[in-house]
Amino acid sequence: MLRSDLTVNASLSVDHTPLLLIDDLHFAYPDGRVALRGVHLRIARGEKVALVGPNGAGKSTLLLHLNGVLRGNGRIEVAGLPVSERTLSQVRARVGLVFQNPDDQLFSPTVFEDVAFGPLHMGLAARDVQARVERALALVGMSTYRERHPYHLSMGEKKRIAIATVLAMEPEILAFDEPSAGLDPRARRGLIRLLRDLPLTMLVSTHDMAMVQELCDRMIIMDEGRIVADGTAATMLDDEALLEAHGLETPWKERGVRD
Repeated sequence: MLRSDLTVNASLSVDHTPLLLIDDLHFAYPDGRVALRGVHLRIARGEKVALVGPNGAGKSTLLLHLNGVLRGNGRIEVAGLPVSERTLSQVRARVGLVFQNPDDQLFSPTVFEDVAFGPLHMGLAARDVQARVERALALVGMSTYRERHPYHLSMGEKKRIAIATVLAMEPEILAFDEPSAGLDPRARRGLIRLLRDLPLTMLVSTHDMAMVQELCDRMIIMDEGRIVADGTAATMLDDEALLEAHGLETPWKERGVRD
C-alpha cells in the first residue's frame, strides 16, 4: 500500500514470499489460437521484472490475466488472493495495469477526474479520494497538472498520468505493457527514472532492452506462449545467442553502439 509518509527508495528490499504466483496457466482465444501454454511464474515483493519476447509470444495475454481481464485455465494468486469471479474487485485494486496507449486509460475532462475515477468507484470518502489523487500525482511528478485536460498533454505526460490513475488505487504490483513506446528520448529517460524510483513490485512487458538494462534485475523471456528463460537481467542481456534465438537484441546492438 502507498502510504502518505512513504519514502521513495529505489533499493526496496526484496523478500521471498511470492506476491504474484502463476501455476500451469493455459489460454486460447475464441478463434483457436493458443496464446499461453503452461506458464509458471513467481514474483517476490519488491522485484522489478522484465517480460520480453517476440510479438505473439503471449506477453500481453499474460498481463491481462493478472487482474482477470482474460480468464484461462490455471492458478493465479496476487498477494495470496486467488483470481476468481468472486475476488475480481479486490484483485484489480492490487494489480495496477498500465496499457501501452495512455488514451485507453484517460477519458475524463481533467487529470484530477481521471486519477480520482478508481478511488471514487471504491466508495471512498471525498477527503480520501482527494488525498489519494494528490499522493499519486506527486509520485509521478505531475502535481501541477490536476486541472489540465489530458488530451492536451504530450505522450510522456499522458503516460505519467496513466500511471497515476493506477497508483491512486494503491496497488501492490504494477504491470506495464510497452511503457516506453512512442516516447522521445527525454521522456523515455524520465519515465525510466520514475519507474526505477517507485517502491513497488513491477512486471514490465517491453521490447526496449536498454530499458530492461536500466530498470530490471530479473528478466523473463517468453516465446510461443511459454517461459523459455528466467534469470538475472545483466547475465541474459549479455547472451547474444539466447536473445537472437528469441527475436531479441542486446541493448548495445539495439542502440547501434557498444557501451
